[in-house]
Amino acid sequence: MASKRIPLIAGNWKMNFDHLEATYFVQKLVWLLRDARFDYSRCEIALMPSFTSLRSVQVLVEADRLKIRYGAQSVSVTTQGAFTGDVSADMIAHLGCSYVIVGHSERRKYHPEDDANIVDQVRAVLAAGMQPILCVGESFEERRQGIELDFAVGQVHDVTRDLSDEEAARLIIAYEPVWAIGTGMVATPDTAQEAAQAIRDDLRETFDAQVADTVRILYGGSVTSRNAVQLIEEPDVDGFLIGGASLDADEMAKIARLTLKATSTRAIRRS
Repeated sequence: MASKRIPLIAGNWKMNFDHLEATYFVQKLVWLLRDARFDYSRCEIALMPSFTSLRSVQVLVEADRLKIRYGAQSVSVTTQGAFTGDVSADMIAHLGCSYVIVGHSERRKYHPEDDANIVDQVRAVLAAGMQPILCVGESFEERRQGIELDFAVGQVHDVTRDLSDEEAARLIIAYEPVWAIGTGMVATPDTAQEAAQAIRDDLRETFDAQVADTVRILYGGSVTSRNAVQLIEEPDVDGFLIGGASLDADEMAKIARLTLKATSTRAIRRS
């Protein structure tokens, strides 16, 4: 990982935790990291609660001046109006959110969200001053056909091709092979690095080296404290988008501590 890219550990809670449970989780996680003297300036922590918990998380973070960040799991492409159930980017931004997940495989599958909709979501998030965490990744079928890299890179390119250099540099990309999400299967470090490098190479070709070296590329898909160190040691893996493990404060804190230690040790060796 390039030294100027600060690792990001993002927890996607999906449809879990009401606002009381969310508050308790944040308090416990912060206590665990404080006890470990965690350095937030060298490793960023972000949580993605459900919409019903965002306000509670905001109040806690602001009242206690906590150093964790938070964001939303999805966003509407519209700004306001007669769109029952939708939540706009401006509404999310006014809650102090830093990030919004866009294009998660579960949103693509169950709602569904197509490529055009995902492009509009990215633009809405950027316009509201937040950073999109764009999720890409192949299914088992694409992997069986040997087109997994072309597929993941194509998903990125479909979004980035119409963005300016400045907009593209604000993206965060999460490579999440669909076959690894919630299955217990995880990509090998080599597989994660190969995909991250292919995505970064495409950014360099589409934009320039500065954009490619700025964008953080996360890995997601059954990340735990048992495999985090091996994954984060890869040069183009800049952190994680964590699902199930992010529901356990002890596990989330352990992944964060291991990530910080691994990246700090590598930085010392390089210097």
